[in-house]
Amino acid sequence: MGDIKKNDLKPWQKHQWCLAQISGEFLARMEDLLDLYEQPYDANFPQVCFDERPCQLIGNQLVPLPMRPGSPRKEDYEYRRNGTCCVMLAVEPLRGRRMVRVFRHRTKREYARFMKALAQRYPHARRIRLVQDNLNTHNAGTFYELFAPEEAHRLMDKFEFHYTPKKASWLNMAEIELAALSKQCLDRRIGDQQTLTREVRSWEQKRNR
Repeated sequence: MGDIKKNDLKPWQKHQWCLAQISGEFLARMEDLLDLYEQPYDANFPQVCFDERPCQLIGNQLVPLPMRPGSPRKEDYEYRRNGTCCVMLAVEPLRGRRMVRVFRHRTKREYARFMKALAQRYPHARRIRLVQDNLNTHNAGTFYELFAPEEAHRLMDKFEFHYTPKKASWLNMAEIELAALSKQCLDRRIGDQQTLTREVRSWEQKRNR
């Protein structure tokens, strides 16, 4: 019996998860997001969720052999690392609309540029209710560091920030879209930023139909 129990142990297997500390701040932010998600669609106050993820650029050492009837595409097991990019994504869950951009870096400059482009997508909205995580660049102060004061103030007035609790990014619906993007578009070798941008734009257009 002891040997059976011993053999049931699989030390090479493990599970990882993120445990949040439930505090007053955690509950307040969670309830804020849940209340936001319950609100009906309002074109004047669209609900938009934002998130970002790194993406490795992986190229082939040898030219792959194309697929043929009855034979899948073949690629060499060796590959070439070509650095990383950052994929930023915003989704409006109540309308099923997305905006995705690829940047070489992930700094406050890229965040500010993305938010400016996102605001341009909603010229008639009074305020964009934006759900995002707690990264230190995700705030209105970034606008003032990158843009002229007038432009920064305009963008600050355009957005209403709603932050996920710490270690609770699962409350951000943009994570669902990033998971779909990863499975449908990024689960293969893409060797350069130009190709990645083209593929991501194509995915965005198909998802927005």
